[in-house]
Amino acid sequence: MNLAKTVAILLLVAAAALAQRSSGPSRGVLVVDGGGTSQLVVEEFVRLAGGPSAKIAVIPTAASSLRFGEQKTILNPDWPRSRPEWALYEKHLQQTFRTDSITVLHTRDRKIANSEEFARVLRSVSGVFLGTGNAGRHAAAYLGTRAQSELMALLDRGGVIMGSSAGSIILGSFVVRGRPDKPLLMAKGHMDGFGFLRNVAINPHLTSAKRDNELVNVCDEHPSILGLGLDDDAALIVRGNSFEVIGKGGVAVYDNLPKDGAWYSWLKPGDRFDLATWKKVQ
Repeated sequence: MNLAKTVAILLLVAAAALAQRSSGPSRGVLVVDGGGTSQLVVEEFVRLAGGPSAKIAVIPTAASSLRFGEQKTILNPDWPRSRPEWALYEKHLQQTFRTDSITVLHTRDRKIANSEEFARVLRSVSGVFLGTGNAGRHAAAYLGTRAQSELMALLDRGGVIMGSSAGSIILGSFVVRGRPDKPLLMAKGHMDGFGFLRNVAINPHLTSAKRDNELVNVCDEHPSILGLGLDDDAALIVRGNSFEVIGKGGVAVYDNLPKDGAWYSWLKPGDRFDLATWKKVQ
């Protein structure tokens, strides 16, 4: 091959790389929930993870405390596993996900997140649920650890990861409200997520928490970031470089370009979107 052809091929490869603005995982599925954790979205997650035979790990690390069930039982994830609240929580999870094969994984110790014991559990499951709270707690415990690598390996073997609220935020490459001790929208040193969605920032509870204009600020300061704002009852099913909206709510798309007097456009359930081109699929 002569030099001219080589240069031409390299330019085409570079142009293709630049044209791909954002991306999802090459294999596996992400379920990115707006925070409502509706039964419809949960059922789709479980179906994708294998149905009634799904083996699911639940990671509640983003929470400082959990309130669950009809009795509104309170559980601090840092409490010893011998406390009776843990058995009630596991029963609640079995009822929610409609499978008996539930393992709760939680630590705030990065040494444990790097351990073989932690990795072994993640290698044994078909789906992982990352729970609500503060995305900065997920990052503090797992970002850059073996646990994060095993989550990526789960996707690589065709598994499913669902995030809800903070669990959805951490799936992106850019994290909003990532500082656990202070609710700043953008906190220097706390902006990196797991990056399973590259060049993407997720903002859940969009309408209910009146966050419509927050991602305008993020995308203005970081124009390479695609902002996705999700209503509580909306979710994204991400396969490769595209996603479909499911649920009942809407999804706002922020690309730093004005749209009919606003800085975002809306997707509704059933709509599809191409992450590589930042365009709705017609």
